[in-house]
Amino acid sequence: MQIQIRTDHNIEGHEALADEVSSVVEDALSGVSDRITSVDVHLSNQNSEQEDGNDSLRCMIEARLESHQPIAITHQAATLNEAVDGAADKLTRRIDHLVGRLKHQEDHRTDRASLAWR
Repeated sequence: MQIQIRTDHNIEGHEALADEVSSVVEDALSGVSDRITSVDVHLSNQNSEQEDGNDSLRCMIEARLESHQPIAITHQAATLNEAVDGAADKLTRRIDHLVGRLKHQEDHRTDRASLAWR
């Protein structure tokens, strides 16, 4: 799973930040990483002229799953850590739901191809 970190001009994008964000995303998606081809993380400060603490820091994560449309999640918080954690949690829940739904559909198929093994 390839992870790309991008920041807007209001956030200082340094290697330590990229390593920390990558680690959080990898940990959150570890259970489904075999289904994900790439992840883009976009960090931004929506209100750069205002002080931190007003939920102005935004994390948008877009994950590309094999054979599916990309899934994009956004979370805003007072700190970058909270924004990244919140977005990663939301993305994990969304992917788990999708995988569960696909498995349920596969288990309940009634076409000839799925019945051939019976």
